[in-house]
Amino acid sequence: MSEQITVGVGAGAQYLGVDRVIDLGPLHPSAHGAYRLRLTVTPELVITAAEPLVGHLHRGAEKLFEVRDYRQVLTLANRHDWLSAFCNELAVALAVERMTGMDVPARAQWLRALLCELNRVMAHMVFLTPLSPNAATYREGVQALMEEASGGRIHFMFNRIGGLREDVPAGWTGRVREFLSSVDVSTLEIDFDGLEGLGVLPHEDALAYGVTGPIGRASGVDFDLRRDDPLPAYAQLGFTPVVRTSGDAAARVRCLVDEVTRSVELASACLERLPQGAVNLRLPKAVKAPEGSVYTRVEAPLGTSGVHLSSRGEKTPWRLKLRTPSFNNVQALSALLPGTRVDDLPAVLSSFAVVVGDIDK
Repeated sequence: MSEQITVGVGAGAQYLGVDRVIDLGPLHPSAHGAYRLRLTVTPELVITAAEPLVGHLHRGAEKLFEVRDYRQVLTLANRHDWLSAFCNELAVALAVERMTGMDVPARAQWLRALLCELNRVMAHMVFLTPLSPNAATYREGVQALMEEASGGRIHFMFNRIGGLREDVPAGWTGRVREFLSSVDVSTLEIDFDGLEGLGVLPHEDALAYGVTGPIGRASGVDFDLRRDDPLPAYAQLGFTPVVRTSGDAAARVRCLVDEVTRSVELASACLERLPQGAVNLRLPKAVKAPEGSVYTRVEAPLGTSGVHLSSRGEKTPWRLKLRTPSFNNVQALSALLPGTRVDDLPAVLSSFAVVVGDIDK
């Protein structure tokens, strides 16, 4: 007879009132907000059904946006996915810029692309650290560069409506070059053999759930906004995303590793083409988006991060709806976990990158 259990994933899961706790390690993002799964298992502890339980870490960001002006909104925009802070800020800034018809300076556009790729390397290395502890060295290196440029270690607050808050410090680009030249993913000590065949997400299910990012591309979803809806800098670089077809845990981790290499290449290209000039526009005291609506999206580390902004011509949004990658991606666990042994659950979940604040936005 099957048994139904509720599993909590993350260092704080014991406080969720769950039957079993699976701790993937203090460096896993779930340590910052444990998530829950309702599992149906056989007496042999093989999962036959899985249901992600969302909502316990509800952030309320979309309602908080409505009572803050557009400058203040950016402060909240980097908090639902704390590993994609810069990319999330950018998605909101782009929405306001497009509604107001702003022409962002070229240097700011190239720096935005560069910082997005550094943000991606940082996020991927956080997810890879439980599988290969030496990934933490790279994570720390890129995080120090992001902190030096923005002043923030986690919540960067470096984007502004119309560009960036300020230019990067003197000598920063040279330190970025030095770091990028030191990244060698072949040094990551990952047991791919132990992940082969585990937690397979079929291509059709990935499409049905709207899975994007490296999880979707590991299942053959050939979609990446850096190529398919590029920002100005990306449009000039040319880009081919990493796509695999097996859809198992090994494919998902390999996508993360290979995307680090692609991000290093893109970041290096941005440095080579980085123009001189201003990095922001002079703005009025109160920024007001005209009446209407717009949808913008960027390729965040975990997938498509979208913003649907509706305005009534005031200095605050009337509505600001987020399309977050983790919310769609986590639903796919109901498709990939059946058939998995409970003993293999930590390995499967360690390959499945989500941030809980991004789910419960």
